[in-house]
Amino acid sequence: MARVRLSVEERREELLRAAVEQIEVRGVDAVRISDVASALGVSNALVLYHFATKEKLVAAAFHYAAHGDLAHLHRLLNRRTTAVRRLRAAVRWYAPTGSAKGWKLWIEGWAAALREPALRDVTRDLDLQWKAALTKVIAEGTAAGEFPCPDPAAAAWRLTALLDGLAVQMTSYEGALSRTAMQEWVDDALARELGIDRAVLTATAR
Repeated sequence: MARVRLSVEERREELLRAAVEQIEVRGVDAVRISDVASALGVSNALVLYHFATKEKLVAAAFHYAAHGDLAHLHRLLNRRTTAVRRLRAAVRWYAPTGSAKGWKLWIEGWAAALREPALRDVTRDLDLQWKAALTKVIAEGTAAGEFPCPDPAAAAWRLTALLDGLAVQMTSYEGALSRTAMQEWVDDALARELGIDRAVLTATAR
């Protein structure tokens, strides 16, 4: 059966989705242009036409995957409700106990970024966007008098650092910690950063 002719944008998205899947399966170092091509039944030349090198393909794949997550994060943080509710929903989704996908992909990316400057630039920029989004809502909640967080940016950095660390543990050592314990730790950390009691956090966020 002949393949459906795709636009340039559609073809690039198809290649990026396949690249993300292959990176998750094989890892950044092991994945090859031919793996992505074979997964779609296309030629290596077609992949290289859109992405001149493996490094550019990998960087674009991470950018593509992260922007999907960022879009969902912004939807959670832009809801018409209290800052506490928005933050708890976002943090629980982002945490390895939530429904956020792709932690194996990001752990691979962080490791590869130590050796690949282009990938390091991409992952750093996307990481800063996550922190900025959380900082904005924490600042809004503080200004509205919902909680007394003295340094929204520092709070956002500490929260994401904790979540990233928990994700590494949960992804690398399956079963090391229970889902319930993780959720409790995340709630404890969020309440502490906002300067409110955990009981207030959980009651307000229902």
